[in-house]
Amino acid sequence: MKKNYFLLILATLLFACASCGTNNKSSNQKEEIVKAPDFDADSAYNYVKAQVDFGPRVPNTKEHKNCGEYLAGKLTSFGAKVTNQYADLIAYDGTLLKGRNIIGSYNPETKKRVLLFAHWDTRPWADNDKDESKHHTPILGANDAASGVGVLLEIARQINKKAPSIGVDIIFFDAEDYGTPEFYNGEHKEESWCLGTQYWANNPHVEGYNARFGILLDMVGGKGATFYKEGYSKQFAEPIVKKVWSKASSLGYNSYFINEDGGLVTDDHLFVNRIARIPCIDIIPTDMSSQEGGFGAFWHTTDDNMNIIDRSTLKAVGQTVLEVLYNEK
Repeated sequence: MKKNYFLLILATLLFACASCGTNNKSSNQKEEIVKAPDFDADSAYNYVKAQVDFGPRVPNTKEHKNCGEYLAGKLTSFGAKVTNQYADLIAYDGTLLKGRNIIGSYNPETKKRVLLFAHWDTRPWADNDKDESKHHTPILGANDAASGVGVLLEIARQINKKAPSIGVDIIFFDAEDYGTPEFYNGEHKEESWCLGTQYWANNPHVEGYNARFGILLDMVGGKGATFYKEGYSKQFAEPIVKKVWSKASSLGYNSYFINEDGGLVTDDHLFVNRIARIPCIDIIPTDMSSQEGGFGAFWHTTDDNMNIIDRSTLKAVGQTVLEVLYNEK
């Protein structure tokens, strides 16, 4: 009995030690964090400015065409496999838009993929401007949405230097901002927005395309921007919202990524969620002090220019997305 008792104690201790080793290993694996590349805010700022320098990027204009060539060229120079998806898109008023979705793919062979996207066109009308005489003036769209494209170009540059362990698709969607203007007296339909995205969601660049999740960047360069948890993002992809906001918090960006719910926004991610059924979130600002749709006083006005772009905001968003990307296994 005594011998068996000690053998039992010995066996218990050995089992406990083995369990500790297993638990420690498991714990260490969970805590392992990959250091992502440093996001260069100056570089991103310059990519934003380069787009704005073309002028308003409204479909069917030479400025739009020239900027499209620039964006496709940059993705190519950053080592992406570039696909240009051209489409005839019908606007709310029947106008035929010559649309172009620009897609840059990294490690296209793997099925483990993440989708990053933004729209690259600009609003044909400053229909939210306080000066009614400017309501038919196209906007420069530094924040809406050259900022998102600029951040993604910098991410592409970093991926080219050091690839993450998964595949990444960066898409610049067209004709997002040709939605029904405020001054239009006819019916305002949700589907008048995000035309390029709807086309891609129904006709992906790769047959049967899928991704683990997607992140949309829209208006991510404004000074003092605050990003609340957008409603459709929580509805379709709440775990991804938690993942991104948690990463932002760990990086010290709590003043940008607010741990509170925002409103529902009809944006590119909505149609990727609904049609392509890829869980996607939207990083988009909410200005609680603003009465102009919650996006800031410069939204859809002629004030959406380089004066409102802040490198610190670009950094907070870009570094957060990079850290999420490089820690995806």
